[in-house]
Amino acid sequence: MIDPNERWAEYGEKPDYAGFLTYGGAVATQDPADLPGFDVAIVGAPMDDLVSDRPGTRFAPRAIRAASCPPGPHLEAGVDAFDALRIVDFGDAPVLPADPLRSHAAIEATVGEVLAAGAIPVVLGGDHAITEPSVRACAATHGPVGMIHFDTHTDTGAEVFGVEISHGTFIRRLVDQGAIDAARYAQIGLRGYWPGEEEFGWQADRGITSFFAHDVRDLGIREVVRRAIAAVGTGGPVYLTVDVDVLDPAFLGGGTGTPEPGGMSSTELLLGVRTVATELDLVGVDVVEVIPTAVGSADLSALVADRVVREALTGIALRRRRRA
Repeated sequence: MIDPNERWAEYGEKPDYAGFLTYGGAVATQDPADLPGFDVAIVGAPMDDLVSDRPGTRFAPRAIRAASCPPGPHLEAGVDAFDALRIVDFGDAPVLPADPLRSHAAIEATVGEVLAAGAIPVVLGGDHAITEPSVRACAATHGPVGMIHFDTHTDTGAEVFGVEISHGTFIRRLVDQGAIDAARYAQIGLRGYWPGEEEFGWQADRGITSFFAHDVRDLGIREVVRRAIAAVGTGGPVYLTVDVDVLDPAFLGGGTGTPEPGGMSSTELLLGVRTVATELDLVGVDVVEVIPTAVGSADLSALVADRVVREALTGIALRRRRRA
């Protein structure tokens, strides 16, 4: 076990830019024997072999760690997730370049080690296809999961450019595999010009709930999230996945591969994520599709991804405090 703060112990904290790079300065291990007793484990999934447009998300787990801020109390929620939860950085899954099947198997196995220890995996992507092995691992432990999915796109294509395994097809695959309970699945933030009638027809046949960017605009994020939570229900395990392209490009500094104007604000997304994590029984979380553009907290997309994770952790901590 490595404690990045050890050499700064006499000061009580270390500078963000110094020491071993872990998420939020959390202790780190790559040994699954160290995981029992932790509540949450951060897992990097640095692969982007299955994107349909601009690559670069393989560099995101390091960038999100570098942009992550040190522990401290959430000024609105009044809880410090790092104080309320035992959090460990479990390093990156051993992915291999240009071998997506073996990389997915590595991600599924690494997330499975976290779940076997009784912790919640929080996965830093990577392209959105990394959600497939992560959810498979969660479903193998908990049974079919419900899902809240923040995204511009539905990712329910049968294929993208003739390819069945893609960051635009994984939801359909997970539903067909029985890993996602389609009746307990809600999408938030959809907009743009894809998908079409075939994909939305497939979703309607399976009872999938969709909220569009114009719903957030017209109803407000609190009401949309309330309806999404009602659709998913509070009676079973839920996986939360956040594609940062749900945000308007103005909040990303060019740091995502398939941007779409007219999206949510970071304020709306962060509140939505914290609300979901507070109200639902999350068994897994990921944030995906970050393409780093700068160093540390100057990287807007990595910075907002860090805050997505921090809001999810805060919500998990609030939920446990409320149920204690």
